Amino acid sequence: MTALTQRLPAYAGFAAVLSGAGLPIYIYAPKFYADNYGVSLALLGAVLFGLRLLDVVQDPALGWVSERLRRARPGAATLGAALLGLSMLGLFAVAPPIAPVWWFGLTITGLFTAFSFLTITFYAQGVAKADGLTGGHVRLAAWRETGALLGVCLAAVMPTLLTGVVAGPYAVFAWGFALAAGLAALAMLPEWSDRGHAAPPARIGMILQDRVARRLLILALVNAAPLAVSSTLFLFFVESRLDAPGWEGPLLVLFFLAAAASAPGWGALARRFGARRVLLAAMVLAVVSFGFTLMLGAGDTVPFAAICIASGATIGADLTLLPAMFARRMAAIAPNAGQGFGLWSLVSKFTLALAAAVLLPVLEWTGFRAGAEAQPEAALAMLTVLYALVPSVLKLVAIALLAATQLEETT
Repeated sequence: MTALTQRLPAYAGFAAVLSGAGLPIYIYAPKFYADNYGVSLALLGAVLFGLRLLDVVQDPALGWVSERLRRARPGAATLGAALLGLSMLGLFAVAPPIAPVWWFGLTITGLFTAFSFLTITFYAQGVAKADGLTGGHVRLAAWRETGALLGVCLAAVMPTLLTGVVAGPYAVFAWGFALAAGLAALAMLPEWSDRGHAAPPARIGMILQDRVARRLLILALVNAAPLAVSSTLFLFFVESRLDAPGWEGPLLVLFFLAAAASAPGWGALARRFGARRVLLAAMVLAVVSFGFTLMLGAGDTVPFAAICIASGATIGADLTLLPAMFARRMAAIAPNAGQGFGLWSLVSKFTLALAAAVLLPVLEWTGFRAGAEAQPEAALAMLTVLYALVPSVLKLVAIALLAATQLEETT
């Protein structure tokens, strides 16, 4: 059967919308509120971290709800998509009617509650989908994560392309995102079902007691940290360390396009050589390529673009193969996988929040000020260490964890 008849493009489109509500918002939202409303970076980081503490309870609870919805999934997913779009509009297209930091917290809460529920339900549905799919979990993951990476690319470049629009680039982006969320929800409607969910819901304790599932969750937490760190600081690094304002959007797109272009190739290699072996090779390449960032300074935009291509290509392996490994394990131990993906969603978002909570205050403490024409040398040095050295060290820890983890190598 072809990808079209198996409705894989619908999964790619829905993943694109979800990714547009995830990583790019952590990249843009803090800088947007700091530049436009004068909210301090430390305060924004504290708000993001505080909201992620809520996820410790919320994400597993949303997984529990998702497991029990069954026939109500189409309506619930549609409502979730509506909340996602409305929250994005509130965040970027509506002037705060209350104190900006409170409005930021309120809209981000709505955005990520919807994001969590949809992500959990979407990935759990993928476990059932992969059971009857030629190529299994790796093929579905390649389509899904390629769509997600393309969605990140669009979300990353749109504010830059829309610069100069009277209504404001972020407001127009928010309206476009809300429309895309509605269309993606319509395309996915036939896919939401209780197919493959006859098994009783799995308890979180049962999932955490499984050694492989537990190790994969820890690996996801550690391995997501380097991308969380670099994403949180990307705009500041390009604008202040490279002294290349205006290049943030194109460089982001270059990074995520490289990731999207590489995803099918990583999937093909994984089917031939095994996902674990291929992922290990990609992670080593990531450390080698990203390590060169430590040597960059003002004017080094072209070398940084080359690093974006190389490191972006290795991220394609992370975002394609790790979810496929976890989905395959959930299919084996907990086919009704809502709470499993609730935990997966929690660890993925927690790294972004922790990065914002730790890095932004540290950067501000060294004298860094968002949007300032000149930054203290100490702040620029700290920015380089946080952006380039910290992710490399974290990636080495992730490599050690994966090397110590034994996995079944079937699709």
